Amino acid sequence: QVQLVASGGGLVQAGGSLRISCAASGSIIGVGTMGWYRQAPGKQRELVATITGGGRTNYADSVKGRFTISRDNAKTAVYLQMNSLKPEDTAVYYCVAYRFDLPGVDYWGQGTQVTVSS
Repeated sequence: QVQLVASGGGLVQAGGSLRISCAASGSIIGVGTMGWYRQAPGKQRELVATITGGGRTNYADSVKGRFTISRDNAKTAVYLQMNSLKPEDTAVYYCVAYRFDLPGVDYWGQGTQVTVSS
């Protein structure tokens, strides 16, 4: 099992920045790609960004150029630097970790609220 704990959410004004973090613990040996999803009220959960163990990144079109995903492999942590935030970025952000040694197995954090005021 892998436990993910997200932190760093909060309230920020439009145009501001926020950095959220997610730390993994437990059976982290098999953790490969990590990433962030978000879910706004009344909407489906959507992909924000992912990063492989080798550092390859993927972003949703809506956040390209504003958000940067990074990871610390030594700590098995993943971060999301969010700049130029917009009210539509308001959502609960969830981190996810995929097992490279067990395809189809993934773990989810508890979510952290990000609220962007206009």
